[in-house]
Amino acid sequence: MRIPWTTLSGIALALLFSNVCTAQDYDSPDVGPPKEAGKCNGIFVSYNFQGREKEYPFVKNVSAQAWSFKATATVLNTGTTELKSWRLFIGFQHNELLVSADGAVIVDGDGFPIRVGNNGTVLVGYPQADLKTAIDTAGDYSQMQVQVNLKGTQFGVAKGTPMPRTIKLVNDGFKCPAPTGKGGYMYTCCVKDPKFKLKQLKTKFFPRQYGDLSLTYDVLEAFDNKYLAQVTIDSNHPLGRLDQWNLTWEWMRNEFIYSMKGAYTHRKDPSECVYGPQGQYYKDFDFSPVMNCQKKPFISDLPPEKENDDNVGRLPYCCKNGTLLPKTMNETKSRAIFQLQVFKLPPDLNRTALTPPQNWNIKGRLNPIYKCSPPIRVDPTEFPDPTGIPAVASAIASWQVTCNITHPKPKQAQCCVSYSAYYSDAAIPCNTCACGCGEEARCDQNAAALPLPPSALLVPFANRTDIAKAFAKIQHRHLPMKLPCPDNCGVSINWHIDSDYKTGWTARLTLFNWDEDAFSDWFTAIHMKKASPGFEKVYSFKGTKLSDPTNMIFMQGLPGLNYLIGEVNGTRPDKDPRVPGKQQSMIQFSKKNTPHINVVEGDGFPSRVFFNGEECALPKELPKRNYAYRSPVLSRLPATLGVLVTFLLLTDGLK
Repeated sequence: MRIPWTTLSGIALALLFSNVCTAQDYDSPDVGPPKEAGKCNGIFVSYNFQGREKEYPFVKNVSAQAWSFKATATVLNTGTTELKSWRLFIGFQHNELLVSADGAVIVDGDGFPIRVGNNGTVLVGYPQADLKTAIDTAGDYSQMQVQVNLKGTQFGVAKGTPMPRTIKLVNDGFKCPAPTGKGGYMYTCCVKDPKFKLKQLKTKFFPRQYGDLSLTYDVLEAFDNKYLAQVTIDSNHPLGRLDQWNLTWEWMRNEFIYSMKGAYTHRKDPSECVYGPQGQYYKDFDFSPVMNCQKKPFISDLPPEKENDDNVGRLPYCCKNGTLLPKTMNETKSRAIFQLQVFKLPPDLNRTALTPPQNWNIKGRLNPIYKCSPPIRVDPTEFPDPTGIPAVASAIASWQVTCNITHPKPKQAQCCVSYSAYYSDAAIPCNTCACGCGEEARCDQNAAALPLPPSALLVPFANRTDIAKAFAKIQHRHLPMKLPCPDNCGVSINWHIDSDYKTGWTARLTLFNWDEDAFSDWFTAIHMKKASPGFEKVYSFKGTKLSDPTNMIFMQGLPGLNYLIGEVNGTRPDKDPRVPGKQQSMIQFSKKNTPHINVVEGDGFPSRVFFNGEECALPKELPKRNYAYRSPVLSRLPATLGVLVTFLLLTDGLK
């Protein structure tokens, strides 16, 4: 059968007209907002699940089966004020692993892929961080709206549509009701909180934020294809610290580092540029002197001997071998600075096309774990004029990254604490696997640590087995067939209740370094909930009671004693166990300001302990009184005399 030409022409016109209408339909999620956004006077956010597929390996266990999924998250400004640095929380709940998020980055600074688990995650805009209003853009959705295309893997859902628990905007000053929707689509309208008092911004860009660690990325010189940047790291927390810091970030526009001053990258391999997009554009460029071509470079501080080097030094606050001390110890050592020359690629060949790297992360040797935010644009940093005249020079553009200290998770600490007391012959060692354990450990990773005689705390864990067995036999304690694992901590701290008087009490703090590397300019901080007002004196350390944080006693080595050596061989290396580096001091407390304190029942033990800024794992129980316990002679001596006698005896005994 032949179809008339006029009929075919009509069908073709109908299809063409249909396609044109579809392209102009504002209900299409790729062009304009859904109809629900018309009722929102604020920020409209939505999540559209686009499907999933079963992935290898195929398993019978539903909870272990992997599914790849795609989804689109939308943030649209339907209000009357511009939204700066939007932050979107997606409450993932199916053990999701995000592989990519086109149009956003993860707020904690980790790159993709990233396990978001069952607690959800926060996305922030990149490269479009700010959303303008329809009033200011004449309804230009490219400036009002951002759509984040998500790809990832999820587990444990055999049937139905696996949706997030919730979705909401988490910018300050907004309230979001529970999302509504059906099937694979959910949305909510976030409106301004009338109780939130918005501060009047005195800056053109986003105001600078406080962080335990603050990093500033300043562009000092800009050209069409390159720029000079300066990175400033400031330690702001009174207990924050970094030793041998390593900084990493991710270039998002194929940039590469040509040269650096004040720091260096761990890898120098020009081949990554030669065979990459950099080499395709800069065809006649000599890449041999290039500092780094990695997408994720690792950057470290220079040693002190490079401070006056004309090529890589000559910068203020540089070249301290990666040491950043808290301002409570040393103001001049709480800042680090380095500079880098960055080359750009198309389409950013314009001196105003400046984009900072993303996914910042910084770590130290045995220091707090910092989680960093994405860079936010701030007003240009101001500097004294380099010529010396009384004028102020400013950066071309500035971004700020704020990093905050996180509380260590169980079995992921880097230092630990043991307890002992004069009224108990059993010391409570550090927790089992306090600093982690290997998956193939032959010991019991969940068993409680075995009580030990206090003298055994000086012995490495590998040499404690016979001592623990003998002590358990004396104490008539049951000894499990599978013994508990070690704490695996490089640094341990013993807190010993030494005496308890009518007018005061004393404690002894001992630091043990089980690593081979030493710690210079070390510090420790003890948080006492009830005993802090009675703090009087530290004998062998420099001790100070901090006002912020409250109830915190800050201790550091005195001049000449601020070096905690590493583990060394015993007197007879072939027979004696290795000996840890050790520092100790007596601490005296008065009961004048704490008359109702109960030292023995727990008030004399710290609630939190820090070493070099890292929070240490505490024992789960306290020393118990001996059955035949009697008050020692020291408890009937005057407080000051008792402290002196105990200090002399213990110092001599632990040498």
